[in-house]
Amino acid sequence: MNNIFDKYHRKYDEWYDKNKFAYLSELDAVRTVIPEKGHGLEIGVGSGRFAGPLGIDVGIDTSKKMVEFARKRGVDARLGVGEKLSFKDSTFDYVAIIVTLCFVQDPEKVITESARVLKPAGKIIIGVIDKESSLGKFYQKKRSAFYNYAHFFTIEEIVQMLRSSGFSDFSYYQTIFDHPDKLNAVEKPQKGFGKGGFVVISAAKQEST
Repeated sequence: MNNIFDKYHRKYDEWYDKNKFAYLSELDAVRTVIPEKGHGLEIGVGSGRFAGPLGIDVGIDTSKKMVEFARKRGVDARLGVGEKLSFKDSTFDYVAIIVTLCFVQDPEKVITESARVLKPAGKIIIGVIDKESSLGKFYQKKRSAFYNYAHFFTIEEIVQMLRSSGFSDFSYYQTIFDHPDKLNAVEKPQKGFGKGGFVVISAAKQEST
């Protein structure tokens, strides 16, 4: 998988410029739930398009080229995999996984590892293309250098994985109500899911009793 993102790293990063309003809409949806303060980690930091403007200080990625991109955007980016994080328990106040879960080898393990490195009551933020949305269905049919390798999830499937790893207190925001290249303005995120193609799920790590 990292070879794909290394090979097409420029094409990946250019998508955000070509689809400016979709990108900014996604950014606003994530910003709605991300903590304003605290030590954050992004798993699958990519080229730093989210971590940079959102102030997420640490990021990991399997792609060396992506890590180089993210560092240029001011992120402390490192090579690494979400299934085996090289951080101590209870290190971060929040963990973000944005358009990454569909590409990892073991999503359940990534979520379990996120819980491990989160402080008690720490927050996880997952941004995904909803499998059941019109955008999700489009990407599943489209032949793409990236999405040919993706495994899409429904929101319910992700929530189940989160519950199994000890997360609760869920909230949802959605955006991208039309195809990305048809947008001519930034869309305001709406609560819930089921209409927007891009959904942000937020949940908190349960504190030990």
